[in-house]
Amino acid sequence: MKNMLLEGLNPPKILVLGFAFIIFVGAFLLTLPIATANGVSLSFLDALFTATSATCVTGLVVVDTGNTFSLFGQIVILVLIQIGGLGFMTFATFLFTLLGKRISLKERLLLKEAYNATSTAGMVELMKRILFFTVIVESIGAALLAMRFAFNMPIDEAIYFGIFHSISLFNNAGFDIFGDFNSFTHYVDDPFVVLTTCALIIIGGLGFVVMNELYEYRETRKLSLHTKVVLIATIVLLVGAPILIFLFEYGNDKTLGPLHLGGKILGAIFHGVSPRTAGANTLSMGDLTDATLFLTIFLMFIGGGSGSTAGGIKVTTLAVLMATVLSQLKGKGDVIIFKRRIVEETILKALTVAVSGMMIVIMVTFLLSITEHGHDFMMYLFEATSAFGTVGLSMGLTTELSPIGQIFIIITMFIGRLGPLTLGFAITKKQTKETYKRPKGNMMIG
Repeated sequence: MKNMLLEGLNPPKILVLGFAFIIFVGAFLLTLPIATANGVSLSFLDALFTATSATCVTGLVVVDTGNTFSLFGQIVILVLIQIGGLGFMTFATFLFTLLGKRISLKERLLLKEAYNATSTAGMVELMKRILFFTVIVESIGAALLAMRFAFNMPIDEAIYFGIFHSISLFNNAGFDIFGDFNSFTHYVDDPFVVLTTCALIIIGGLGFVVMNELYEYRETRKLSLHTKVVLIATIVLLVGAPILIFLFEYGNDKTLGPLHLGGKILGAIFHGVSPRTAGANTLSMGDLTDATLFLTIFLMFIGGGSGSTAGGIKVTTLAVLMATVLSQLKGKGDVIIFKRRIVEETILKALTVAVSGMMIVIMVTFLLSITEHGHDFMMYLFEATSAFGTVGLSMGLTTELSPIGQIFIIITMFIGRLGPLTLGFAITKKQTKETYKRPKGNMMIG
């Protein structure tokens, strides 16, 4: 396995290069005539955009997946989604484990970096559980969706649709093959489809470390601080977001308005869950109220749990920042969460991730407002946030992007999937630790 890793490269650099390599291989495959339904080669930029969106489990598309790509092309996209969601190092490590190869410390460090874990201990065993758990959840999701789709299409097609959308949703990718950019709009008030898809999105967005701890809870009877924070923050967002969307859209004749009460509730639930990086929709995004769009932007920026298939700055980052603000307002010196003092390194890391994310979204929004013309500002902000949060929702701007606009979104999706810190560590030189402390400085704040 050492031969496959470039000597002298740190884990962040290997992750960046690995993802870039997979994206370009996927783009090349999607440019082949066999990858399209009409046998005409896709332009390289469109193929690169699609491959990046799939590998970065985003879901933004410049061409309709269901109508444009052949079975071969859709399978390429599906493989990219699976590799991008779980991480290429997971598959590489699993392959070499099957071959009886020893997993070195460097490979363990790569897995640690890929899943944002705090330690290399037990990473290989965790990876095996992740693969097993993924197969089980995606298989159950595929079976459930296939049973429902079978009422609307031939059984073989229903099975394929079930598999595709189960993998896409669990990995929070947002790709669909219903055609004409419809996503799940035909199932807006279907409880079976809505609840199944929401379950896949939520499970995939919790994070593999959290799922592993929940699996072991019956034996250990304890949860780490990380898992507690992720679960509480997730519950708050999953309850609060649908309630707000229900209120915001209740009288909107273009969204929830025409639906019966049950349909309104299901529509609100789906759109409270999906923006946390899944990218599927049952309501027309362009017809949502400004309040719902702003809430959606917030949810896309926050994302899911660390080490999950979701993007965004992550719920743990939000929790640490809110606890820090509360601590400062109370005049306390320490930041406390669940009776645990948060170390300064974690606080600074959370601040860096959040500020970097905001700067990226602001910069991309600004660039799109220059390169794209004739659209509302909200569309630029929505598109930039969706790309950074690897969500895939769009108000309709994606298909109208200029070539330079597509490049901006490609870069943003790449940064969003790897994370600002990983990319920063990859492109900057390693600094030697200073053996002394510089004099203190002070300035006025606020």
